[in-house]
Amino acid sequence: MLSHSERIKIVKRVAEELKEGEVVNLGVGIPTLIPDYLGDKKMFLQSENGLLGMGPTPAEDDIDMDLISASKKPITFDVGASLFDSSDSFLMIRGGHIDVAVLGALQVDETGEVANWAVPGETILGVGGAMDLVAGAKRMIIASIHLSKDGDPKLVKKLTFPTSGNRKADMIVTEHAVFKFREGKMYLVEILSDISIKQLREITEAKFIS
Repeated sequence: MLSHSERIKIVKRVAEELKEGEVVNLGVGIPTLIPDYLGDKKMFLQSENGLLGMGPTPAEDDIDMDLISASKKPITFDVGASLFDSSDSFLMIRGGHIDVAVLGALQVDETGEVANWAVPGETILGVGGAMDLVAGAKRMIIASIHLSKDGDPKLVKKLTFPTSGNRKADMIVTEHAVFKFREGKMYLVEILSDISIKQLREITEAKFIS
């Protein structure tokens, strides 16, 4: 089980990749923590349920469950935030107006292809915005734990879960390492824990270049 401090480590490292003024969509799971760790950076956080200008998590006394993200988490509004219907939100996504999508993942293969919406044999409500974001965002960063709750590698040679689209991720950040994908290959660019490269290879099914 990933500790809260390890989740925050992932979030802070992803935040380093986000640039001032970008329009950023935050997916379910670890990405929902990002608004609290942006420091002085000013950017436009978009939520697919119809919000541009999401602020940090509200204090417990200020929670209003009518103000929630697509992940059903309580949010605040940044100065100048705007609300609109979900059809306009998806027009933004499909029209290529999202600079960065920060998404969770069930699996990522060694070319950067992502599976993040369904587990075979399990009932789901629907795909949500996963496929639209994978296809429409200009840049895609995956924020994920390194192993599944069953201890299986999430970074795999080939997806065994349904793909979210042919578009490849640009980067994945886990509690152990940062990888980038270029021309169908996976490169280790940074180690974030006290793990050795040998140990990292043992828990990473995908082949990577160090």
